[in-house]
Amino acid sequence: MLTPAEVASMFRVDPKTVTRWAKAGKLSAIRTLGGHRRYSEAEVRGLLHGVPQPRAEEN
Repeated sequence: MLTPAEVASMFRVDPKTVTRWAKAGKLSAIRTLGGHRRYSEAEVRGLLHGVPQPRAEEN
């Protein structure tokens, strides 16, 4: 699982952009017990390479 900062680094965007993508449903996220978002590395890498991934519902 990747943090918003790690995903942002991969896409070269601000971490807040990653959060907006998750809220818009463009990227699925799970929440930790502390309420922080985490992203599937497989889904993120698929998006980087243009491979559509099935999305899980956000918790």
